[in-house]
Amino acid sequence: MNEDDRNLLGRGRVATRLPAQDLGRARRFYAEVLGLRPVDERPGGLLYRCGGTDFVVFASTGSSPGTFTQMAWEVEDIEAVVAELRRRGVVFEEVDVPGFRTRDGIAEVDGNYPSKGARGERGAWFRDSEGNLLGIGQPMP
Repeated sequence: MNEDDRNLLGRGRVATRLPAQDLGRARRFYAEVLGLRPVDERPGGLLYRCGGTDFVVFASTGSSPGTFTQMAWEVEDIEAVVAELRRRGVVFEEVDVPGFRTRDGIAEVDGNYPSKGARGERGAWFRDSEGNLLGIGQPMP
């Protein structure tokens, strides 16, 4: 077995799945607040595409615990994105624990993903209408 045979999933695309107890409410949030429209839909599911990657919001009787980041966008100007989303009504999480603190909704995480050629990442987190914890990140040069 060669390396390509062992790395089957490494050649695949990753697509996030986010549960929604109320798919109509989720559709409105993603459209009205985040400015996203589904590129495809089926009964019980909405497919979104951002920057060449996909994510699905699907009808579920379960709910997210919202205790960890389930999906995040990497942006070029986190302050501008946070400001615009706040203008649209998004409330950002404030965190103040040892070694990790947000200031005005944005945290600096030193050493995060050096493989991206950065010394760290700036991040901000918010919840969608269904309680899913979503993030925004920007590499720090």
